[in-house]
This record gives sequence, structure tokens and C-alpha cells, in this order.
Amino acid sequence: MMLKKSILAVLTLLVLTACGNKDEDLTAKEREKVIEDGTVGFEMMGGEVEKATNVPVNEEEAILAAFEEYIAALNEEEIHRYMKTISKNPKGFKYDEEKVFAEEIFDQFDTKRDVTNVTIAKYGQEEAQVFANMTMHSLQLETNVEHDSAGRQVTVFVKEDGAWKVTSVFYIGDDSKSSTGNQ
Repeated sequence: MMLKKSILAVLTLLVLTACGNKDEDLTAKEREKVIEDGTVGFEMMGGEVEKATNVPVNEEEAILAAFEEYIAALNEEEIHRYMKTISKNPKGFKYDEEKVFAEEIFDQFDTKRDVTNVTIAKYGQEEAQVFANMTMHSLQLETNVEHDSAGRQVTVFVKEDGAWKVTSVFYIGDDSKSSTGNQ
């Protein structure tokens, strides 16, 4: 039972990816502001996700491409490629600590994420929120224990040097779609 809980804890962090340092997480007040200012709270609680209507076509393409690259880099477990998708000044985690954390996860787990219903739910010239349903299959390499999970994620991007970069991630798992067991 302890093994299962520790794997679930690690995998929860793995899904968040950008959650390397608990001390640097958004404060309750900052998190509340993000939820108030945007659609994160509504999306995370299971409401219908509406596409933002104010996204210029070229920015929509750039944001969706940035999200696809973020997921692809995670799935391919390519640390340098992954770190190129992350903001140099992220909210909620430290860039350098995220690199160390991601390297450890890549070494310990083989994880694949599938995303559906990818939607730009909020857009501003300097920040965008991308909603996605996510399913994840992970294999802990040392123990050969597999874990499947699903949830809803909002990935917040900021414009940095003309490119969209991940600055924070909000995730809520669906326990009814999670399982852990030996293969």
C-alpha cells in the first residue's frame, strides 16, 4: 500500500511537471487571483470549456504548437527540448529546480501522455490558458509497476522573447480513471 501511495504521489508531480518546489508554488492569494481573473477554476471543476473568441489566428497556431511541443518533449523525455518549452521566469516553480526534477522523473519513469479537447480557454497578448483532458500511462522502471490516470489540465503560457512558454500548470485528476498495478 505504501508503494502505491508513493507512486501516486510521484506521478501526480509528474503530471504537473512544473511543480518542482513546493515552497515556490503560487500562494493562495496568487492562485485565487488566477482563478478569479480567468477560467481556470471553472474548467478545473468540470464545467464546459469554451474556446476563447479573441485569439488571432497566428497566435492560436503558435500557442497550440507550443502546447504540442511541451507534451511531445515530455513524452519523448528529452530534457533540453522540454526545458525550451518552459519560461525562464515561471510562476509556481524554479526553472533550475524543474530541470533537475524532470531529469529524475525521466530516469525513473517511462510515461506517455495523450491529450484531447485541447482548447485555448483564455487569451491575452502576454498570457494564454490552454485546457486539455489528459490521460497518462506510466511505468516505474525499477519496479515495473504501471499506473494509468486521467484528469483535466490547464497549462498557462506567457509570451517570452516572442515565443509562448509554460509558466504554470493546474491539474485535477479523476480518481475513477486511475489504477496502479504490477504488469
